Amino acid sequence: MKHDHSFLAEPRLWVAVAFVIFFVAFGKKIWTPVVAILDKRTDSVRAELAEATRLRQEAEAMLRDAAAKREAAIIDARVLLESAAAEAARVAAAAAEEARAVGARRERMALDRIAAAEKAAVRDVQIAAADIAAQAAQAMLSGGALAGQENALLDRAIAGVPAALRAA
Repeated sequence: MKHDHSFLAEPRLWVAVAFVIFFVAFGKKIWTPVVAILDKRTDSVRAELAEATRLRQEAEAMLRDAAAKREAAIIDARVLLESAAAEAARVAAAAAEEARAVGARRERMALDRIAAAEKAAVRDVQIAAADIAAQAAQAMLSGGALAGQENALLDRAIAGVPAALRAA
């Protein structure tokens, strides 16, 4: 027995023919939904890419704005520090000038008090000397002082000047 193997008797041929007929008959019906699903997925990926691009652009813009605001804040801080330093220097200078003025006023007041005390002391000495001289003159006139006693009486009066000054 000899087997005839003809080309049409090959099972692989009939499987391939069935496969082609299946795809020709149902290919369009299967292909259309598959293409639609793939198109829908492509559209959603494109939309996500567009959204990602938009978000990236917004983030870059926010980053630029933040950097600009940071630079402006640094500049403002420098200006504020410079003005604060200038104000502190001005206040320190004003305080130093006020301290000098107060010191000068107090010194002037102390000198005025010293001058007034000196005048009062001189006046007290003059009054005490005048009282002593008046007492000596009265004692000479009323006591009928002798010529030799006048010098002794005058010496006693001069010696009593310091005691009279202490009493005043």
